[in-house]
Amino acid sequence: MDGFDGNVRAPYETYAEWLQNMSRPALLKKSVEAQAFFRRTGITFNVYGEAEADERLIPFDLIPRIIGAGEWANLVRGIEQRVKAINAFLHDIYHRQEIIRAGRVPERLIRENDAFLPRMIGVDPPGGIYTHIVGVDLVRTGPNEFFVLEDNARTPSGVSYMLENRETMLKMFPELFSHIRVEPVQQYPAMLRRSLEQCGPPAADGHRPTVAVLTPGIHNSAYFEHAFLADQMGVELVEGHDLRVTDGRIAMRTTRGYEPIDVIYRRIDDDFLDPLNFRSDSLLGVAGIFDIYRAGGITIANAPGTGIADDKAIYSYMPDIVEFYTGQKPILQNVPTWRCAEKDALAYVLEHLQELVVKEVHGSGGYGMLVGPAASKAELKAFRAKLVDKPENYIAQPTLALSTVPVLTKSGLAPRHVDLRPFVLVSPEGVKVTPGGLTRVAMKKGSLVVNSSQGGGTKDTWVLKGE
Repeated sequence: MDGFDGNVRAPYETYAEWLQNMSRPALLKKSVEAQAFFRRTGITFNVYGEAEADERLIPFDLIPRIIGAGEWANLVRGIEQRVKAINAFLHDIYHRQEIIRAGRVPERLIRENDAFLPRMIGVDPPGGIYTHIVGVDLVRTGPNEFFVLEDNARTPSGVSYMLENRETMLKMFPELFSHIRVEPVQQYPAMLRRSLEQCGPPAADGHRPTVAVLTPGIHNSAYFEHAFLADQMGVELVEGHDLRVTDGRIAMRTTRGYEPIDVIYRRIDDDFLDPLNFRSDSLLGVAGIFDIYRAGGITIANAPGTGIADDKAIYSYMPDIVEFYTGQKPILQNVPTWRCAEKDALAYVLEHLQELVVKEVHGSGGYGMLVGPAASKAELKAFRAKLVDKPENYIAQPTLALSTVPVLTKSGLAPRHVDLRPFVLVSPEGVKVTPGGLTRVAMKKGSLVVNSSQGGGTKDTWVLKGE
């Protein structure tokens, strides 16, 4: 809430005045009511790998994160530029591979990457769009200074929490929204459906495309979100066994029999999408769906093979990728990154391990990560051995001085580190960034890890309307 100069930042001024008139007991009572609302609504997630991996509530903090209109406009320009470059990169590596021939990205990094799908070579997705939905993770380190942490180009999650966080704040503090002009986010499901419909395949043949959400099932950690989005869009939520190949189309089981669908918003990883083309032991996907996709009978969002764009080794080349495809310098900065597969970089990382954040190249959710300044001697020793054994599996980055926002604790307001995941929709109409996003917050004092799987919480994100 306070700027780096110690004064209340301009976007927070009206809110800070309101907050001064709210007592701590009143806020704590509202916080309890909000958690009860989340519990009744069923806003939960599952944690893998734990014996007691029951559904959990993600901690929700009532103090919003507020972004001014000018700062947001700069972010949107940078996000649009980056997402356009990602789509161009994906088209290129599955076609002419000009960026490889130009020497801007090593061929080995593409060819040997598990997320690269040779079966996608030469395939043209409807509208030429690979990443229909993107979640760009950002951190703020100073006034108008943001770094991109990750480009979530496979199946980005968390948008349901963005929507429910706003719904909760509207219920808890309706008076705030009459005094502070905040951009709405509730239109996202309608925008998502429209965006998906616009990407219908040639087989749709002029009619309004039928959309469905494909989920792995109730045991998936994000199942609540899958069901929530299907309900909010007014489309069917399906599992693999609900679908089959019929007459060159994908058909969905209904009470009227099997009916063709045009667009699948899939929340299933590539490996499990089609047992005939990928993992033969998959029980989650649809046998033959990739062949129908390749023939233009179905749109799959996001397209198979998009995961290579959010690989952490590829991330380190994003400044080159943006410049190569847009002809412009990146508006948003990358975090400086050491590729441990490179000899000199590995030597530096091993020497400065206690100062760095080290991540698995294919990791996600905060798993398999080392935060050097917070690690014990034993943890540093164990991670050092991993790096020496398989350096190509890791990248390292400096520990950034992340901005903080206040959270409500039993003893009052306290600063905690945050990141921001704006959600981006791509269609033939262009790139649209939802005005807000999911603010994730490290609930533990001093922690830099915001992932819900590691105990992180969420906040409502307010983007102020311009004058």
